[in-house]
Amino acid sequence: MPMPIVHSAAVDPLSLAAITPRAASKLTDATEPDVLELLDDPAEWSAFSRADIGQTDVWESNLLIEGMHCAACALSIEDALLKVPGVAKAEVSAGSHRARVVWSSQQAKPSDWMQAVRAAGYRAVPANDAFSRERRKAEARKALWRMSVAGLCMMQVMMYAYPAYVAAPGDLTAEMEQLLRWASWVLTLPVILFSCGPFFSSALRDVMSLRVSMDLPVALGMAITFVVSSIGTFEPQGVFGREVYFDSLTMFVFFLLTGRWLELRLRDRTAGALEALMNRLPDSVPRQLPNGEFERVPVRRLMAGDVIRILPGESFPADGVVLQGETTVDEALLTGESRPMARGVGGAVIAGSHNLSSVVQVRVDGVGEQTRFAQIVALMESASVSKPPIARLADRVAKPFLIAVLIAAGLACLYWWPSDPGHALMVAVAVLIVTCPCALSLATPAAMLASAGALAKRGVLVRRLEAFEALASIDTVLFDKTGTLTRDAMVLGEVRVREGTSVSDALALAATLGQNSLHPVSRALLGAAGGSSAVLAWSASQVTEQAGQGVSGQISRKGSSESPRALRLGSAEFCGVQSPASSSLHACLSDQHGWLATFELHEDIRADALATVQWLAQQGIAVQLLSGDGNEAVARVASAVGIANFRGGCSPQDKLAFLKSAQQRGGRVAVVGDGLNDGPALAGAHVSFSFGQAVPLAQAQSDFVILGEQLTTVVATVKLARRTLQVVRQNLVWAAIYNAVCVPLAVFGFLPAWLAGLGMALSSLLVVLNALRLSSKAELQGVS
Repeated sequence: MPMPIVHSAAVDPLSLAAITPRAASKLTDATEPDVLELLDDPAEWSAFSRADIGQTDVWESNLLIEGMHCAACALSIEDALLKVPGVAKAEVSAGSHRARVVWSSQQAKPSDWMQAVRAAGYRAVPANDAFSRERRKAEARKALWRMSVAGLCMMQVMMYAYPAYVAAPGDLTAEMEQLLRWASWVLTLPVILFSCGPFFSSALRDVMSLRVSMDLPVALGMAITFVVSSIGTFEPQGVFGREVYFDSLTMFVFFLLTGRWLELRLRDRTAGALEALMNRLPDSVPRQLPNGEFERVPVRRLMAGDVIRILPGESFPADGVVLQGETTVDEALLTGESRPMARGVGGAVIAGSHNLSSVVQVRVDGVGEQTRFAQIVALMESASVSKPPIARLADRVAKPFLIAVLIAAGLACLYWWPSDPGHALMVAVAVLIVTCPCALSLATPAAMLASAGALAKRGVLVRRLEAFEALASIDTVLFDKTGTLTRDAMVLGEVRVREGTSVSDALALAATLGQNSLHPVSRALLGAAGGSSAVLAWSASQVTEQAGQGVSGQISRKGSSESPRALRLGSAEFCGVQSPASSSLHACLSDQHGWLATFELHEDIRADALATVQWLAQQGIAVQLLSGDGNEAVARVASAVGIANFRGGCSPQDKLAFLKSAQQRGGRVAVVGDGLNDGPALAGAHVSFSFGQAVPLAQAQSDFVILGEQLTTVVATVKLARRTLQVVRQNLVWAAIYNAVCVPLAVFGFLPAWLAGLGMALSSLLVVLNALRLSSKAELQGVS
């Protein structure tokens, strides 16, 4: 939730980001440790953490990590967090720069593990911090300044180096050559002191902590090049005086910073879906007072039962029900429904959706973590720090690979030293730079995060990134029926009426009586009758409803002097008539003369269920339907959607047993359910889907949560998962080819330092750009 900005000259603004408004208001002349101690107040924890379900002393916090650049950094932060007593789990993603910390409030305090991150040389701030956007903008501006300074100096240094490349022997005097060297040295100083700052500070932090990260070999290469060139400038007759490399240094610094700046910009795009969600809640809202007037209060002070007023263009801050007014709302980012939805009196609204057309008053039903909005954000935060097995492998390889790089650079330097010490050092620099495994560490997380962001825009939340890998290889899909292939609503089927009564009249009488009931059967009959003139011709009075049985009342024709008719609508027993022979769901209508009509009702099958099943079958994926309902009802739905293999009367244990049996035969099974009674099957499947409307999202066992109503979203997700694995393989192959080609060239001295820097930057950039294709409009249209 957005927080007000508090200014204090004595406090690091980054530390302010880690506290709530109430804690921030206490800060005047506090020192940084004092600020961190404010986080230890349990009243502040809900602003950046949430309690684990069923364990009151276990909390989960999501953080943004600043100052990290690679997989080795992520492992270093994880190690620092796990060393803190009471921290049970820590996951840090190099792709999203996010961390998830699970900790015990009985053994640890937030200030303990926040300080551990800071002691490791990084900065941690809450993932839902209001300053995150401003800090990212500031970080991007600094990166742009560093890149610009390096670029400007590079052009000037190249201008001074050019004469030495083109001059014939004797054209350039020693004094002029030395003057050009000194001018190049002066212009290189801003690059070293300002532009290279992040590389040197990160490398120094690693050396002090006896760690290794991807910035260490790069910083070593920069330092060696500058020192060798400076010695050659100060002592032109010395061992390193034959040639200086200021042009190469400034050039590869410019290339590296350009690549890092572009990666920063592109990474922000992958985080756009989550940020778009988290920034949708307003800071404050008008709340109704007992005297009927409204006062503006912070959203955090809202409680269930409060009445609030939402103006057009504002977001709903909580889940609730419309009490006054009619409007349309935009729920696109929360449910995937692109069309504006009408909401009138009694209509439900959800936190984070936008009021589009008119003023409404809303009764608050859910606030904070109770809202669907909070559950959606929690799922997306969890997904953004999860690590697929391929990415974990890359992380584990990163540190040994970097150590091997340092050894290889040293050996290459020793090999070339006897013939030319200056060239030997430049070969070592090229090896250090070209072998940096940035592209390898970004190959998997960049692609999967891009796909997760793309799915979020379609109303699908990804709980585990590794689910993409499992989904791409499924050969069987197991569907639940109720709430999955069918909707919760019912539709009218066959209607049988007493002789002398028309179907339209019977339906009009039933709808007139049923409009006073909220039962699904009554809603279905009212929907089937619609706004027909026959319904408008009747009125109901003395209506009573008997729970679970039916509704009764007096029905009279408007404007007629005829006596009212006593009608009953409900079960056969309630209506006093004989039960229908069929086992299908029926509703009966009777009057003082007995049976009047029987309405057969069916479950409302999703309109896109048939197309979904057909596509899966065309892909060679076996489709099964298992349901707890009776065989007749299951057979009817299976026939309608084209599923040949089905079974009814299944308990949750039966579904799980079927799933285990299929898996033992070597099958890779995806389960699609509503999450209500499919928990064991959803948890045991290779990959699982659930519809988020059915159960609290935080308790869902599924890997993918579908917020909307479109079953074809399953098809789109399978397509995107396959494309994602293709992109991951492309990225890994490119990273492998790049290193296989460039490392030997660098070792044997055929790759200059500036070209090594260009190759490293372009390699990482290519991986990120290739991954971002997964979130492009063209790609999304291709999986629709």
